[in-house]
Amino acid sequence: MDFNLDPGWQLLPIGGDTGTAYMGTRAQEKVFLKRNMSPFLAALSVAGITPKLIWTKRISSGDTLTAQEWLNGRNLNSDEMSQKMVPELLSKIHRSKQLRSMLSQVGGEIITPSGLLADYFDDLSSDLKNHPLLTDIFHQLNEQQPGLSTDNYTVCHGDLNHRNWLRSDTNQLYLVDWESAKIADPAMDLSLVMSEYIPSSQWRDWLKSYHESLEDNDLLNRINWYYKMAILQRIKKAHGLGRFHEMNQALVELQKYNAEMN
Repeated sequence: MDFNLDPGWQLLPIGGDTGTAYMGTRAQEKVFLKRNMSPFLAALSVAGITPKLIWTKRISSGDTLTAQEWLNGRNLNSDEMSQKMVPELLSKIHRSKQLRSMLSQVGGEIITPSGLLADYFDDLSSDLKNHPLLTDIFHQLNEQQPGLSTDNYTVCHGDLNHRNWLRSDTNQLYLVDWESAKIADPAMDLSLVMSEYIPSSQWRDWLKSYHESLEDNDLLNRINWYYKMAILQRIKKAHGLGRFHEMNQALVELQKYNAEMN
């Protein structure tokens, strides 16, 4: 593909086989290049959430190519998700009115509980519709939809896998891969981090670093709701792809989590 770059640039595909991310080098210069990044990246760069945005240009294919500062560092491992810097950065993101305004301006989708339920039930196979546990959980979630006003929704990353957290050699933490960004209840992000990575015995301290309290029952109920919803979505996806071992693992996880929360 012709990227219309100045002479001397060499590109090396990185990040799997999607063909959208590259390391670009020229002489002593090194940058991270990616095609068709959201214009929201500029706001994230200014806020220090992602590595610095250097330039953006339109290439011959009509795609947009962005260049970001190349940082030496590594992704966090699972155990490091409990470190104080993770909830502190997530709190900064969730509390930024400017980031929400910018994401709204570039067409960020608002995700509501009713929308998630409708998306799950749409084209759901009869096997899953008739599954006793899934039916029970779906009715629970339908009856207990969080009532947080959309006015209080925030920018949510939507994919807080530990591999999307980049720690530079200077100990600066960044959150990358914002393709799933949306405007939603912050509990949706919190549910995935806390339930996947943080032992329940550490929830109090972790939320303290996020500047919330474990005594906030409304927040905990919302976290519980969104995590169950995420497992339902995972089960539906695995079933549709024929990954039945993965689906059964998620069913066991859902049953265990539901029992613990109840």
